Amino acid sequence: MKIFSGRSFISGIGLVGLLFATPVCAEESNADTEDSSGWFKRIFSASGEYVAEETYVGEASVRRSNQVVSDYSESDTVLRLVLTPRTKIGVLRLGAEWERFSFGFPDRTPLPNTLQSLAFVVGLDTQLSDSILIRVEAQPGIYGTNNMEGSDFNVPFLVGGTYIYNPNLQIVLGVGVDVERKIPVIPGAGIRWKIARLWVINAVLPAPRLEFQAARNVTLYAGGNFKETSFRVSDDFGNTHGFRSKLNRAILDYSEVRTGVGADWKISSFLTLTGEVGYQPYRSFDFYRPDVRFHEDGSAPYGMFSMHGAF
Repeated sequence: MKIFSGRSFISGIGLVGLLFATPVCAEESNADTEDSSGWFKRIFSASGEYVAEETYVGEASVRRSNQVVSDYSESDTVLRLVLTPRTKIGVLRLGAEWERFSFGFPDRTPLPNTLQSLAFVVGLDTQLSDSILIRVEAQPGIYGTNNMEGSDFNVPFLVGGTYIYNPNLQIVLGVGVDVERKIPVIPGAGIRWKIARLWVINAVLPAPRLEFQAARNVTLYAGGNFKETSFRVSDDFGNTHGFRSKLNRAILDYSEVRTGVGADWKISSFLTLTGEVGYQPYRSFDFYRPDVRFHEDGSAPYGMFSMHGAF
């Protein structure tokens, strides 16, 4: 039985009934996924998971009243490594993650060109019964802009659980907490339902999708990706970006939604290649405390490529 998750938080996007935390999700075991990646465990006596992902979003626009920031692109880079040693109380999750959003804003745009986080991953997966799995995970780290400082420290965390109704249906519940976010506590729910031999509804945020197993090691899918993370801007950000002291040291909630189609090619359990293309219909930069918010005014296509796996 494998347990996995992604990191992101979403709030305030006007979708009635949308619940989100970064929950655990149970996936049925499959002997075909066990392969030559065992060499890593034998040599290093370690197990874990990793992600290396790059997304490029084409030129788009955001607006605040009559102020428009237009024709800028986005690069989103994610690097994540988590070791998963087994203990008597469950599987520990110990690692680190770095994410960087880079925007092609013109000079003196009242928005940061870079948002980035560097955080530890500290968590536990445990099994309460044959049918109930629990994950608790915190990501203490620095959530800032170009020059990350110790004062940008934050500790978002999540608690999630999976109920395994049967091998084809799992139900997910969870809650994500970030005291710096506009909505600090967000509950979440979802299901993973194998509706036919080759079809799976994987309706678990942040990346719900419909999957089709096109070949033994190839899965095609259509779905979305919801992201929201809080960052703190620099001491003089407002002074240097046309808002005087109003935005100095302000908290920025950055959120976006992507919808697209893609393919996973599972070369081994150690390496899966994923390619995805689609459209980004929503994006928001929200300095919610001083009430300065830029919202989507022009959408753009995107492309994503990632390498990920378990060892």
